[in-house]
Parts: sequence; structure tokens; C-alpha cells
Amino acid sequence: MTPEQVRMARGALRIGVRELAALANVSFTTISRFETGKGGLQHSSAEAIRAALEGQGIQFLRTGEVANGSGIAVKNRGE
Repeated sequence: MTPEQVRMARGALRIGVRELAALANVSFTTISRFETGKGGLQHSSAEAIRAALEGQGIQFLRTGEVANGSGIAVKNRGE
């Protein structure tokens, strides 16, 4: 999961840093620092953020899965 993917995921969901932080139970500064490249993530924080976004319908993609590069797609929540 890259900072760009997290920003794109938030944009797709139309949520802010604070809302994602609440969903993931991490501080908003953790997300902000990661997205701006000013800090990395502990494994537990990264997993919590990923789980929160996936719980909202985000699917993280690796190169070659659907797109030509890393990216995200919004999947149907019923799947």
C-alpha cells in the first residue's frame, strides 16, 4: 500500500484524513505523515488502514491485476 493509493482511496470514498483515522483507530497525524511522505507506517497501523479502507469497498491492486500499475478500484460492497 502506497501513500498515493491511500490518498486515491480516500478520494474515491470522499472521506478526510480524520474520518479514515477514526475508521482505522489510528491518529490522523499517522495518516497525514504517511500520505505526505514524512513518515512510514508501523505494520499494525498499515494493516488497520488497509482493513478500514477495504471495509468501505476499496480493493488494492498490484501491477498487472487490473491496471497497468498500482492503483485502487471500488468494488461492490455486496461482494
